[in-house]
Amino acid sequence: MSHFTPEFLQFLRELPANNNRDWFHENKKHYEQFVKFPFEKFVTDLIEAFSKEGLAVGELTAKECIFRIYRDVRFGLDKSPYKIHVSALIAPGGRKSMNSFGAYVELSGEHVRLYSGAYQPSPELLVQIRQKIYDEPERLQELISDKKFKQNFGEIRGEKNKRINKPFSEIIENQPLILNKSFYYFKNYESENVLKKDFIQRLVKDYKIIQPLNQYLEEAIK
Repeated sequence: MSHFTPEFLQFLRELPANNNRDWFHENKKHYEQFVKFPFEKFVTDLIEAFSKEGLAVGELTAKECIFRIYRDVRFGLDKSPYKIHVSALIAPGGRKSMNSFGAYVELSGEHVRLYSGAYQPSPELLVQIRQKIYDEPERLQELISDKKFKQNFGEIRGEKNKRINKPFSEIIENQPLILNKSFYYFKNYESENVLKKDFIQRLVKDYKIIQPLNQYLEEAIK
């Protein structure tokens, strides 16, 4: 059976135009019934599915992986109190994980995405990843040229430095990804996919595709 009902998408599609505490409070029971609790069960089952396939995620609970829907509005110009999506990071350490590569799933009324890779790694980790690329640029090129990776995830994304120091700068022409400050990739799904019975199986299948690339990045920081 599907984890979600059409009310899940309806709530998330109504939220952007009603992103205020009064509306959310009035609809909190709907949020809990159709969004919060089903998403917790979904993440629990996704963790189990990953574990059964030998995808290293560690001993995790859904609550360790799920991000709060409440936004931190202290420093940004946007004072909207709620995120317009639900999300979870399934990786050793859960949502607080900084040094491991896992699956970040984001579900909204407009899109569903499966992310992985290294997003905004620390300066120390960035140097280690660049060293790996410097040492094995051809292997990285093979991984990102893989047909299934390109069809499903497209490319490695991330902001780039305009300049980097030697020796890394020596291979920019051969492997321009060494300029990246992040190394992440994602697959888009139509939002209605969350209503399908085999949605978790699809995520597991697609997550397997990027395991060789994740392994490459993990080797860089070990």
